[in-house]
Amino acid sequence: MKKLKYFLMLFFLSVGSFANTYTSYVPAGIDPPDEFTTLVEFLEGKVDFLKGDFPIISGDEVKNNLRNDGFHIIDIRTDSWFEYGHIKNAVNVPAEELLTYFQTKINPSDYEKIVLVCYSGQSAGYYSGLLRIAGYDNVYSMKWGMSTWREDFAETWLKNIKPSLEDKLETSLNSKADPTTHPEINTGKAGGEEILQTRLQELFAIPYSDFILKPVDVFESPQAYYTLYYGKTDDYTKGHVPGAILYEDGNSLQFNNDLLSLPKDKKIAIYTTTGQKAAYLTAYLNVLGYDAGNIAYGENGFMNNLLKKHGRDAFSTKEINMFPVIE
Repeated sequence: MKKLKYFLMLFFLSVGSFANTYTSYVPAGIDPPDEFTTLVEFLEGKVDFLKGDFPIISGDEVKNNLRNDGFHIIDIRTDSWFEYGHIKNAVNVPAEELLTYFQTKINPSDYEKIVLVCYSGQSAGYYSGLLRIAGYDNVYSMKWGMSTWREDFAETWLKNIKPSLEDKLETSLNSKADPTTHPEINTGKAGGEEILQTRLQELFAIPYSDFILKPVDVFESPQAYYTLYYGKTDDYTKGHVPGAILYEDGNSLQFNNDLLSLPKDKKIAIYTTTGQKAAYLTAYLNVLGYDAGNIAYGENGFMNNLLKKHGRDAFSTKEINMFPVIE
């Protein structure tokens, strides 16, 4: 009997030792998947605006669909501005509550288009980006924000369109950095969906103002930023922020392309013509753990006159309507 007990003890010890060895074994040269890679692979092909298809719609389209039950308008401005004047049937939802609103207050699939509206289209673009990344593919931002809706809301854009830094632009072609290591994400989750949900909850808790960069700061200290211009080559070569690097619109920032050329330990300053596309990209890169910010109002914030000269997307009084509001 004693021999049998001794044999069984040796057997279970051996099995336990084998199991521990087996579960901790990782083949040589193969790293276990990290959260960044898991998240990127989970999002691969699902984020449509990375292909250049940005879900930004005009105020005219919103106006023409005010009686369309398939349109749901969400105004993320402060309640005081909302009460001063808002689009008919719009609901006022604080930006930090948007994810909860989508998950618990509405059935998003009931709508053809859910339109986020803010002051200028910048923060609406950022939060629309987060919601698109979350899988809500019927979310849109309204171009120019409430500045396009009525004259008394337009000051947000009118006071920020400037030509003041046009003489400091450069035209040389700057090269992308070589591929490097990616940021570390440490949510403690294993699957892509769980990692994404945690990252979204973290980012919705941070105000968009934390991701805004002033044009003058980037011009005065270009070495402090990895400046990314997302657009077309022809526009880039007409003049860009000193040190800015071109990432082609619709052909960049994907894992199998040049995503890993971005630094993980330096502020990434993103800009586009109006800043609204850049807001979407800022959302995506921050979800992945990069330290990204949006240069406020894009090229309109420092070279508005040149945009007008070249017939590009410049804000002007022509963009301002006199649509009705609910007061």
